[in-house]
Amino acid sequence: MLVLQINISNNEDHDSGSDPPGTAAERAVERSLAGRRATYAAEIERLVEATFQLIRESGEVEPRVSEIVRVAGLSNQAFYRHFRSKHELLVAVLDSGIEQLASYLTHRMAAAPDPVAATREWMRGMAEQALNPEAAAATRPFALARGRLAESHPEEVAQTERRLTEPLRRAIQEASRMGLLEAGDPGARAEALYHLAMGWMQARLLEPDGRHRQSAEQLENFALAGLGAVPAQRDATAGA
Repeated sequence: MLVLQINISNNEDHDSGSDPPGTAAERAVERSLAGRRATYAAEIERLVEATFQLIRESGEVEPRVSEIVRVAGLSNQAFYRHFRSKHELLVAVLDSGIEQLASYLTHRMAAAPDPVAATREWMRGMAEQALNPEAAAATRPFALARGRLAESHPEEVAQTERRLTEPLRRAIQEASRMGLLEAGDPGARAEALYHLAMGWMQARLLEPDGRHRQSAEQLENFALAGLGAVPAQRDATAGA
């Protein structure tokens, strides 16, 4: 779900703990603005959720604006109040999805006993986006249209890559510091694993099949061996 962080700066002489403006008129303005911010935040959330729903149902990454506002229960005017184009909305949807995926990966990694195991969990979590049917249905349209989105919004797509690889970079850096992995540029290595995982995921999303779990384990061991780690046997409960 999209989390909106809307920061409206007041007079520089007021800090975050200051009292409300002193006059009745100023207080009325603040109440009006607060109500409008809440309304607009709710509208954006409805548009993003409606787009997610349509993408999951159709498998297409570009639903029509008319369909989006219909599902969201809003008007075209509301849509264009917040987004200048459909592609701008799609970037917001992608951003929301990446935020959820990054949180999921970080949660998996946090339970790992050491940074090498955390790196394995990152690889396993990425593979689950193709192996888990529900996750695959939500991931497939974006993964297959990533090139198109990168062409129209290169900086935004590059930022999503950095958000996904940052926890992986930290794990690789820590594992190298502890002598659990061979020394190397953690940023470059995280980027290499990201593209390796994305390439595997895109291929499997074209042909979803639960039997790909063995292939995912091979990919994981290949990636970790490339970092200088000893291959580990995947336990029976991993990937849940």
